[in-house]
Amino acid sequence: MILSSIESNQNATIASEKFLFSVPDERVAKQLIAAEGQTVTLHYRETHLRLFWRGDSKYLVDSLIVSKP
Repeated sequence: MILSSIESNQNATIASEKFLFSVPDERVAKQLIAAEGQTVTLHYRETHLRLFWRGDSKYLVDSLIVSKP
């Protein structure tokens, strides 16, 4: 996911950074796919270890909220 930290007046992102995470819940993964291109707020938990059956990241997204335009 690309995090936009600074936006210009034309809704163009000036500065951004990547946030790498895993989504172990298929329902949440489908919600993320449906929200592609929209602004979302993610809720995640950070684990101490990365375990292959939970994904490639220690950040595990468990819910999201799609922002209204």
